[in-house]
Amino acid sequence: MDSTNNKMKVEIWSDVMCPFCYIGKRKFENALSAFPDKDKIEVEWKSFQLAPEMKTTPGKTIHEYLSEHKGLSLADAKRMNDHVTAMAAKVGLTYNFDTAVVANSFNAHRFSHFAKEKGKQNEAEEKLFYAYFTEGKNTDDFNTLIKLGEEIGLEPMEVRTALEKGSFGDEVTADIEEAHQLGVNGVPFFVFDRKYAVSGAQESQTFTQVLTKSFGEWKKNKSMTFTEMGEGEVCTPDGECS
Repeated sequence: MDSTNNKMKVEIWSDVMCPFCYIGKRKFENALSAFPDKDKIEVEWKSFQLAPEMKTTPGKTIHEYLSEHKGLSLADAKRMNDHVTAMAAKVGLTYNFDTAVVANSFNAHRFSHFAKEKGKQNEAEEKLFYAYFTEGKNTDDFNTLIKLGEEIGLEPMEVRTALEKGSFGDEVTADIEEAHQLGVNGVPFFVFDRKYAVSGAQESQTFTQVLTKSFGEWKKNKSMTFTEMGEGEVCTPDGECS
């Protein structure tokens, strides 16, 4: 059992470029906000790269990238993204795939780890998702990341120094390796107290059920097990989002 400051930990493996990760984040947050013991839950974001080989290419649309990567027509790629956009809208999110920048996520994950060290990781993740999916910002660009950091109260020069020095790269790699060891092959992937897992952007009631069960057992300090509690929509490294 892993807890900090007497809180039960929920770990979330995700990628900035994963549309279901943002949707899953919002569904989980809806459940957490109504959870009676939400003040005793600690959320930790873990890095995962769906496309580690992706080259940041401002000027290329996500529709074009998806078409090339999956061998789809441009029209089919756009239809897929329109479907995900409609799903996002149901939880109050606005996706603008027409303006989203094709960007490798490794530096964004390093930025998230820097924010974690400063106690601002959840705010950083929200900023990254919003910048990528809604604002059409290049989340691989240092100046963009520095600005996002400043918006959540991080010191700009500290963010720049960390990014330019390559800091937190090992932490990103460690998260990815840990995901593979746990058998994570798609994101988002939520792990509750290292006992239960929820795969995908499931409905808020599922998160509520698992929060209730895992927290009840956490309080009783039962022995560790690891059980996956169903599956929802995920994105996988082979380019599938379903």
